Amino acid sequence: QLQVVESGGGLVQSGGSLRLSCKGSGFILNDYAVGWFRQVPGKEREGVSCIGSSGGVTNYADSVKGRFTISRDNAKNTVFLQMDRLKPEDTAVYYCKARFQPGPECDVRPPPFGSWGQGTQVTVSS
Repeated sequence: QLQVVESGGGLVQSGGSLRLSCKGSGFILNDYAVGWFRQVPGKEREGVSCIGSSGGVTNYADSVKGRFTISRDNAKNTVFLQMDRLKPEDTAVYYCKARFQPGPECDVRPPPFGSWGQGTQVTVSS
């Protein structure tokens, strides 16, 4: 199992910014595709963004495209999700997951099964 730890969530006003971190533990995160997902009460988990391994492609959900940016800092073994111009509908618990995918592509869709960490809470007020 590829253990990751999410951090960086918090409370922010609409239009503000947050940067989430997904830090790998015990493996080289750059060797894996990484996805960010979020879940709100009463709703299914949804994909937000993903980045392919070793400088791979990035993908975004339509709802966040142009506002969120996913990136890597390999020296820190971390993937970031920069979230700008946040909206109240972005409020959710955000999770990251490392996934093996050959090549530079990534899939923003949540995996059909598997374990999830504790995530980090993002709350955007009006």
